[in-house]
Amino acid sequence: MVRYRSVFQDSARWDDFAFRDGDIVISTPPKSGTTWMQMICALLVFGAPDVDRELDALSPWMDGLTQSHDSVLAALEAQQHRRFIKTHVPLDGLPFDARATYVCVGRDPRDVGISHRSHSANMNVEAFLKARESAVGPADVGAFPSRAHTAQELSERDYFRRWMLDDRPVTESDATLIYTMHHLGTFWGARNSANVVMVHYDDLKADLLGEMRRLAQRLGITMPESAWPSLVRAATFDNMRKQAARLVPEAGRAIWRDRERFFNRGVSRQWVGVLDDADLREYAARVSELAAPDLLGWVHRTPITTPSGAARKEAG
Repeated sequence: MVRYRSVFQDSARWDDFAFRDGDIVISTPPKSGTTWMQMICALLVFGAPDVDRELDALSPWMDGLTQSHDSVLAALEAQQHRRFIKTHVPLDGLPFDARATYVCVGRDPRDVGISHRSHSANMNVEAFLKARESAVGPADVGAFPSRAHTAQELSERDYFRRWMLDDRPVTESDATLIYTMHHLGTFWGARNSANVVMVHYDDLKADLLGEMRRLAQRLGITMPESAWPSLVRAATFDNMRKQAARLVPEAGRAIWRDRERFFNRGVSRQWVGVLDDADLREYAARVSELAAPDLLGWVHRTPITTPSGAARKEAG
């Protein structure tokens, strides 16, 4: 397996994980609907609209570096319910076990890049580094603090362009366009496997009930018809924002400056009015080098270029 190692994650943590029948591995590129999919899986697994524990306790981040490896393994071993585990590692960095179902969520990368800026600006870097050091010890984190602080200084457009053009290796950073497309590509190649499910963020927005039904079927979960309305309401973006205190990652720490802002806008086409025609042409050329046409068509849903004259909004 490929090893993915950054300031946030280390895929080597999967090496000694013992799978069980029915495990669910939620593997998404960052800012593509990870927490949303964790919530949907929690609702399907428990069959009830009330999630009364912190979501990251129910669905630990296997390779995240703010918790010790031993504590994550112990927490998962102690779970008696069907396990659903978070990761941002591409499929080629994960053990592929026939007993597990692998769920990947894709989102228009233009929205992913815009969302990254809000996410980074909302992070309390000092609190994150303190939690990381407590979990894994002191480490050389390079230029991470200065890179994170730039999110507060750059406009949405300038941050997006930096994210789009960042050419760091995918094994070293997950906060780039290259990583997003690479991650999706590893799943796209396995999309016809019986235990791989690909979900599109826009489909969740357009037909949440339909997508939850489809996922339940793929997971072998049956639900009384009377249960669906309350489960779907619980999975809406607005409801999740109201429960941010329990649902955001690391809810018990001070890593987020504003926990509700973690669920920022939750809409598609955030890039419209931010990127101008030249930006979009450059983006189209770059992303076309990173993925096959069929994957590009699936993930974008709308043309990756727009008619001339698109306005650009500068955002601080």
